Amino acid sequence: MMARADNLIAQASARVVVAILATSLLLIAPREAWPQADMPPSSLGERERAEQAIPQQDAPAPQPGSPGGQENPGLFNELGKMFDKLPTLKSPQQTIEDFNARARDAAKDASDSLFRLAGPSSMVSGRIVCPLSANAAPDCKLGADKLCQTKGFKEGKSLNTDSAETCSAKVLIPGRARKPDDCRTDNYVTRALCQ
Repeated sequence: MMARADNLIAQASARVVVAILATSLLLIAPREAWPQADMPPSSLGERERAEQAIPQQDAPAPQPGSPGGQENPGLFNELGKMFDKLPTLKSPQQTIEDFNARARDAAKDASDSLFRLAGPSSMVSGRIVCPLSANAAPDCKLGADKLCQTKGFKEGKSLNTDSAETCSAKVLIPGRARKPDDCRTDNYVTRALCQ
């Protein structure tokens, strides 16, 4: 976006420079181009005699293929051609609207892509124990699947888990020493993303 703004500024600056150049050329035009109303009558007569002494030249033949038969190859004609080639500039409001439209389209495309990847899903809460796998580690993927199936979904992915220690009633006997297999730690899936 910044490169485009810099490009627009450079084009606008070029137009301003060309306009200043054209204006300055108009101001320093040869003296003969200005009306000679302030010359005394005697000098006007001398000028008329000088003009009559210069033989009249025939007008140049029209160039084939040029519009109207004649084309002025001067500086102003070339400047006009250059202005015709310059691209039209958008207003700042149009530029901002174009940028916003492209940003909206990009955001929509990104959300559509994520939806296609993930499919329709929903986050559910509950409390299902993670069963122990063959190596005695908790399998919370299976717990998340069970939690999602209770809510009508096919499978799930665990988002939050909780753990709690579960002990047998023998631990509550006064004076009895606690043994290593009196308590176990259970893991629970409390929140899952279901599909």
